[in-house]
Amino acid sequence: MTLTVENATRQAKQTWSRLGVDKAAAEEMAEELSADLVAADLDGRSVADYIGGDIEALATSWAMERDLLPVQHRRLKETAAAAAKGAALPALLAVLLCWVSWSHLLDPCAGWGTGPDGEVLGCRSTLDAWWMWAGWALCAATAYWLVLRSVSRRLEHHLAAGRDATRRALLRTLPLIVVAAALVGGGIGLLGAIVFGQLGILAFPVALAAMPAAVAAGTAWIRHRTCRPVDTIS
Repeated sequence: MTLTVENATRQAKQTWSRLGVDKAAAEEMAEELSADLVAADLDGRSVADYIGGDIEALATSWAMERDLLPVQHRRLKETAAAAAKGAALPALLAVLLCWVSWSHLLDPCAGWGTGPDGEVLGCRSTLDAWWMWAGWALCAATAYWLVLRSVSRRLEHHLAAGRDATRRALLRTLPLIVVAAALVGGGIGLLGAIVFGQLGILAFPVALAAMPAAVAAGTAWIRHRTCRPVDTIS
C-alpha cells in the first residue's frame, strides 16, 4: 500500500502517543510533518522517499531530538500487562499438570470406598512423581524467560525511562516472584481440594488467573521501585 501524507501523519501521531509525547506538542509536530510532506510531494518526492521508509523511526528520532520524551514515565500498567502475558502460558501448563495429578490419568486407582477395617480408601497422590516436579520446574524456568522478555520488549517499545534498571532488578528478583506466584496457585488448589473435595477442579480456573496476576503485581512493584517519579530524584 502506497504511503500517503495522511497515513504517514497518523502513524507518526500514534508513535508519539505510544512514547508519551505531550498531546499539544504531538499535534504541532504532526502539522509540521504534514506540511513538509506536502511540500516534498510538490517537489516530486514521494512520502516514502522523504521519510526514509520508516515513519516510526523518523517520529521517534524527531521526538528525541526535541527532547519531548517524558523524563520519567513508569509505565506500570504496561509492565503488569506484559508480565501477565509472559506468565500466562507457563501458568496454563502448570495447571494442566495439576489436573493430570488430580484426575490420576497417569496412575489409575481402585476408586473410593472403605477397607476391611472401615478405613476410607482413595487415590494416592502423585505429588511425589518425578514428572510432576520436572514439569513444574520447566514451567517456572519458562515463565522466568517469557516474563523477562515480554517486559523488556514492552519497555523498549515505549522507550520507557529506567528500563535497564528494571531489567537488572528483574534478573535478580523474578525467580522469587515466579515461586511466590506458584505458591499462590498451589495454595488455591489445595484449599479447593479441602473445601470442595472431588469438586476441587473448580479451583483450577481461579489458580490459573491468580498466578499471572501475582507475577504481574510483583513485576509492577519492581518497576515502581526502579523507576522513581521525577520529584523524588535528587
